[in-house]
Amino acid sequence: MVPFDTRSVLALILGGGRGTRLYPLTKVRAKPAVPLAGKYRLIDIPISNCIHSDINKIFVLTQFLSNSLHRHIRQTYRFDNFSGGFVELLAAQQTMDDGGTDWYQGTADAVRKNIANLDQRGIEYVLILSGDQLYRMDYQKMLQTHVENEADVTIAAIPVHQDQAHALGVMRCDDTGRVTGFLEKPQTLKEIDLVRTNPAWIDARGIESRGRDCLASMGLYIFKKQLLFDVLEKTNYADFGKEVFPAAIRSKKVQVHLFDDYWEDIGTIKAFYEANLSLSQPNPPFDLFCPDQLVYSRARFLPPSLLGSATISSSLIADGCNIGKGTVIENSIIGLRCVIGENVTIKNSIIMGADYLETTAEVAKLRANGRVPLGIGSGSTISGAILDKNCKVGENVLVENCRSDQDYDEFDPCLVRDGIPIVIKNSVLPNNWRMH
Repeated sequence: MVPFDTRSVLALILGGGRGTRLYPLTKVRAKPAVPLAGKYRLIDIPISNCIHSDINKIFVLTQFLSNSLHRHIRQTYRFDNFSGGFVELLAAQQTMDDGGTDWYQGTADAVRKNIANLDQRGIEYVLILSGDQLYRMDYQKMLQTHVENEADVTIAAIPVHQDQAHALGVMRCDDTGRVTGFLEKPQTLKEIDLVRTNPAWIDARGIESRGRDCLASMGLYIFKKQLLFDVLEKTNYADFGKEVFPAAIRSKKVQVHLFDDYWEDIGTIKAFYEANLSLSQPNPPFDLFCPDQLVYSRARFLPPSLLGSATISSSLIADGCNIGKGTVIENSIIGLRCVIGENVTIKNSIIMGADYLETTAEVAKLRANGRVPLGIGSGSTISGAILDKNCKVGENVLVENCRSDQDYDEFDPCLVRDGIPIVIKNSVLPNNWRMH
């Protein structure tokens, strides 16, 4: 093994754009700040991977609705004074160089506008990560691939079947693992043939191909720092996946690093919904209970959850919940501080919880004035849905998509995306409200 020092690595997590495909979850927050599994946020995944990989110099780049993301990072990630570690958010800002008018035009442009912050003493490598993926990776192994092959750029790739390739960027490699070709979202069999990989080549590298014959980009890169800066300063490339990476293949040594474990790009409502619910299964594809690879998040001083004579199966229940008697919860995620009344039915749903708890006096006052308190009222049914944070759901409410329609907005403040009803953050559904 060729030695390297993780202190020479700077991690850069790209917060993404407006997150339109995750709307309305991104209506009031940046995409990396979207809650995950009841108590985490998406940004906790790459940061936790960095910490487990002994990488503690981390920047998060974002420009849209970054307040809650900034607050989460500030309250969560603090390293000791002697390690030199940090997690800092770099939001888009006006500068003298760009005339004070430009937002980030893409992932590469976001890095270009922050070169002054990234050009730190002792840094040799820049690890570029995405802020909206669910996976567990030891980045030191990827760095080892980069150093041993004396690569200019290294990209993580996961083997996929050809029927998945149309939605991904697919690479072609030579026998040494050097990337020689790249095609973004090949649509035809002829295009796939141009970047197809012999399954025997994958097998020979210790990964069972199992019929998979395409290597898909995971959007994770390692660059030599100076090379990255030179490329960004000498070109106007705006995007890594579409411009910087393909150009590097033509003129630099780009090496592939193979990865074969669970990996999910949480870019749509459907992907978000399915990835969350998969975590509540007996043998989840991503194990939150892995003791040496825990996902870190903000420490909260909440009481244990109180469960009445509720019936709960295949579900995750976060801290600080109060669940009434007779309630049935199946295959669902119940987030922090959820107050759920009696005889409620929750199935195949994500309840994100609340940012605060109401006192007994506050609840009594609300009810006396005919208003709905925080939580889910008695007798309500939530099925196949997502309730964003701080929702107030009255009694005998029904949230369920009873149509075959995949997208519609007729029941404001409940929108349907990918067939999944989503109650917008801070919404109120009065007693007896229902989708019909």
